[in-house]
Amino acid sequence: MKEIFNQHNHYLSYEADDRNDLTIGITTRQGGYSPYPENAFNMARYINDDPDNISKHQQILANEINFSCDNWVFPIQTHENKVREVSSKDKGTNINALTEELHGIDGLYTYESDLLLTMCFADCVPIYLYDTQNGYIGLCHAGWRGTHSQIIKEMIEQYNGDVSNLRVVIGPSTSDSYEINEDIYQKFKTLPIDSEAYIVQRGQDRYAIDLKQANELLAIHYGVNPEHIVKTNHCTASETDLFFSYRVEKGQTGRMLAFIGRK
Repeated sequence: MKEIFNQHNHYLSYEADDRNDLTIGITTRQGGYSPYPENAFNMARYINDDPDNISKHQQILANEINFSCDNWVFPIQTHENKVREVSSKDKGTNINALTEELHGIDGLYTYESDLLLTMCFADCVPIYLYDTQNGYIGLCHAGWRGTHSQIIKEMIEQYNGDVSNLRVVIGPSTSDSYEINEDIYQKFKTLPIDSEAYIVQRGQDRYAIDLKQANELLAIHYGVNPEHIVKTNHCTASETDLFFSYRVEKGQTGRMLAFIGRK
């Protein structure tokens, strides 16, 4: 299967065939100033890194994607399913320094242009959404908790448009190397999708779960046309030369920044 993301100096991009005004992508770990390990391109202010490193990385990315940091917005993610609409008044939130604004938000959406929605990742699934008619764009963060609490459902339900016009892009995250225990497996069996399509038992109290596949199935369940969903082949857990992986690196690592904006 052809890879949907194209690699650049410090990020991967997705080019939407039906929208040429969108900026969609995710940073890599390469070519930065952070010690995670040496020369890592960490984008998270909430880990033990020199804040100046993140500021430098933000400016590098802003120049490469031609989207000023003044127009970025970043929530404080807590692995839940709360989503929020943002607008021009939210520009700059949590970019130069972290605040209490947008705390506990794992999904952002807007109908405005010149606003870059951003979130940090290091194994969880970045899900980008956009509309072909009314200017809507969205971004959400789906780890196992966000997937189980169906944050993609929340994003779709908040969308003010015909779901037939909605497009979904599923970005780099961990693959089915991600393992859960029996308790979490039982939680996933309560979802309105076939658990056997994305969970495989590997041993006693060990199940491999494909969160990208789970979110694709959930998007379809809530009305998105399967032909309007694209999914990357990239896996953060097996490509640690390119991506940070919280699980593989046991938390001692940086974070990528996923982003979507409309010019």
